[in-house]
Amino acid sequence: MAFLQLFSCLAFMAAASGDTCIFSMPLGCGIPAIEPALSGLARIVNGEDAVPGSWPWQVSLQRSGSHFCGGSLLSENWVVTAAHCGVRTSDKVVAGEFNLNSDEEDIQVLQIDKVFKNSKYNTVTVSNDITLLKLATPARIQENVSPVCLPTASEDFPSGTTCVTTGWGKTRYTALTVPDKLQQAALPLLSNAECKQYWGSKIKDTMICAGASGVSSCKGDSGGPLVCLNRGAWTLVGVVSWGSGVCSTTTPAVYTRVTELLPWIDEILTNN
Repeated sequence: MAFLQLFSCLAFMAAASGDTCIFSMPLGCGIPAIEPALSGLARIVNGEDAVPGSWPWQVSLQRSGSHFCGGSLLSENWVVTAAHCGVRTSDKVVAGEFNLNSDEEDIQVLQIDKVFKNSKYNTVTVSNDITLLKLATPARIQENVSPVCLPTASEDFPSGTTCVTTGWGKTRYTALTVPDKLQQAALPLLSNAECKQYWGSKIKDTMICAGASGVSSCKGDSGGPLVCLNRGAWTLVGVVSWGSGVCSTTTPAVYTRVTELLPWIDEILTNN
């Protein structure tokens, strides 16, 4: 039955139809214990609530009690986010969150031991926009807290693949606050050649684009995940990096390309 459910979901992801896709598999890397449900028409701008706990690697980075960036749990000890978020060791990683304004959720507030910002991060070109956070105490893996899978360096995620981004970023460019509830959006990948039709030479090899399809990441989503189904598990393909200043839904958002940064990720994780 799980294979039939997964096949239906993969068919949905390929077609990006308006039908609801729900699947259930055991807990593991990239396999949520709580089923995600995607309409295919979801957008973070103009918002669709996620199923609580269904993206268990999503974390909220908080400063002085307020959300400022997203991130993804790679293991019980590590979180990946964007370099431009400027994370400090005094910030907090909140895992298991769905509603930022709820006091009744089974969340984990985790201290940061070390911040590893990629030394090749360029504030002008926003290339190599990635930071790894080593947690001071391990996250407890549970139903609403579990890691995303990393891709292998050789894996290809072709243009047109429908993937998912999540976050608490603004649901309208003009919004004064971020939404309380975690938002999700299904959106297609673009090749870098296609993306350069919008952004020109700003697009580097360390970037991957998605969207221009009526959906968009927006302010507050930075550092969060872009995940694609890969061999039955959700795999981290991108980290929310930059895009339209007005969160345009007809312009692709730009993400850090994880496959290009894998050697750096492996080096940091191995040596620390």
